[in-house]
Amino acid sequence: MNKIVECVPNFSEGRDKKVIEEIRKAIESVDGIELKDIDMGTDTNRTVVTFFGEPQKIEEAAFRAIAKAAELIDMSKHKGNHPRMGATDVCPFIPVNDVTMDECVEIARKVGKRVGEELNIPVYLYEYAATSTERKNLANIRKGEYEGLKEKLKDPEWAPDFGKAVFNPKSGATVIGAREFLIAFNINLNTLSKDYATDIAFELREKGRTVRKGNIEPFYFKGKLLKHEKGKFYCGSCDFIAKTSDELYSHIEKEHCYNGRELYELNDIDIDHLEGQSVKKPGIFKCVKAIGWEIPEYKRAQISINFTNYKVTPPHIVVEKARELAQKRGLVVTGCEVVGLIPLEAIRMAGEYYLEKQGRSKGIPIQDIIECAIQSLGLRDVAPFDIEQKVIGFRKPSEKDLVSMSVKDFNDEVSRDTPAPGGGSVSAFAGSLGAALCSMVANLTSSKSSYENCSKEMIEAAVKAQKIKDELIIQIDEDTRAFSQYMDAMRLPKNTEEEKRVRKEKMEEGLKKAIEVPVNTAKLGLQALEVLLPVCEKGNKNSQSDGAVGALMAFTCVTGALFNVIINLSGISDETYKNEMRNKCTEIYQKACELKEKCLKVSFERIGEKF
Repeated sequence: MNKIVECVPNFSEGRDKKVIEEIRKAIESVDGIELKDIDMGTDTNRTVVTFFGEPQKIEEAAFRAIAKAAELIDMSKHKGNHPRMGATDVCPFIPVNDVTMDECVEIARKVGKRVGEELNIPVYLYEYAATSTERKNLANIRKGEYEGLKEKLKDPEWAPDFGKAVFNPKSGATVIGAREFLIAFNINLNTLSKDYATDIAFELREKGRTVRKGNIEPFYFKGKLLKHEKGKFYCGSCDFIAKTSDELYSHIEKEHCYNGRELYELNDIDIDHLEGQSVKKPGIFKCVKAIGWEIPEYKRAQISINFTNYKVTPPHIVVEKARELAQKRGLVVTGCEVVGLIPLEAIRMAGEYYLEKQGRSKGIPIQDIIECAIQSLGLRDVAPFDIEQKVIGFRKPSEKDLVSMSVKDFNDEVSRDTPAPGGGSVSAFAGSLGAALCSMVANLTSSKSSYENCSKEMIEAAVKAQKIKDELIIQIDEDTRAFSQYMDAMRLPKNTEEEKRVRKEKMEEGLKKAIEVPVNTAKLGLQALEVLLPVCEKGNKNSQSDGAVGALMAFTCVTGALFNVIINLSGISDETYKNEMRNKCTEIYQKACELKEKCLKVSFERIGEKF
């Protein structure tokens, strides 16, 4: 669940596997990059590569790929069916998990600057990274393609965003930008009729549909096309008929039937000469493209959908509407299919939506939320759905990670004569257990009718506790890694004065890292205590002891982590840094003591006994 960015560069080579293999190696030479797909097209002479990683790593991998393509691909010899203007034709960055679009725009600009300056390739920015309206659309930038690029660069209006306005005959130009994640998604119907699938697809998609006369609702694909006539201009959304096109648009804007002229522009209709043109009905959902088709292999028809911005229109909302429209037509949605990949955020939204509809708490482990989404959407209807392979952003710990060990094995590992894992990792584990207990009590409260007055508050507490729990689980391994960095620095040579200086600097860097990690652990433990207090005060009395244990574990997390901070401060020479950390530790500890005491006090009071 780290920060994750997707990169989908398109290279102007789809026939020479050796070239693509070298580009693949360049991408994977950056540690931590996950390459998901390489799609080579012979006719298009183009290859699309999909890979993922953290922001800094994706930035470096993208640059290395573009540099390798510039080295191996000669655009002066390139022929293919797909529009293109450079060896790396386009390179978009897409936010997937815990990353904003602004961050992806910044990555696009950094990579673009390096490509322009270091590789002497003209770079244009597009989509969210575009520097002008004219450059937002990829097709507009690419107009004239490679063959027209030399003349295009002479036009001051088409000066590149990065690099010189000088034609590079070998590499051409590269378009770099940031865009939303595209989800390819199919909805399955219990019919082989393409007409039914197309009919529903046209209702759902943003582009909408043409209106037919003499329809027997809901079979909209029957009947003759309704066209605007002289003196009769139809709204398409209601029964209103205007005498002129201006009157029609006045009605549309006044009644908000749909967004003015937008629908006709979307369908490439001459809005100033509507007479004789088909009447258009607006679609239901924005950022949705859809068609219908038959899949003999599955023995059913599908509504094939592209979600161009799932944050505007998420898949589960469209699925629910499709179920409603299908039922009107005597059909059933049997399930769905994700083609390719889906972001964790999109499937989490779906899982939480269905949990809420069922009156269940959303404060449960992320795996359970995903499973709810899979079952509710029927994502295993026609093909297997492997969470690790299909959900981008869901990270299953490596077998080498401490968190993959059994409790016994972790306990044994701590007990050995090695400095790590030690108190820092154990503190994080204690905190994760405290947050887990908080979620448990909150969920046991929200599900009881006798606690209905605080059900919403308890669900919110469970959701917060799950997030804290997951972050503390990550800290278990982070603490050990941070200490290992310090130990590596200690092993550096110290034979010369220069080696001693470098070793001292690296040791201090390692110590600061070994301090920052437990500080973060302590902050998370404090957050757990903050969430635990109202749970102890209002939660299910039958689980009062569990809330109290949760508070003790969270407090152990805070104090244990802070002990790791103060013991490492002795090795830091930066007095300003040391004083800042001491003050921060004091503040965290005092707050934690106060919250822990409140949790225990209210627990004793509600139980009615003391020891």
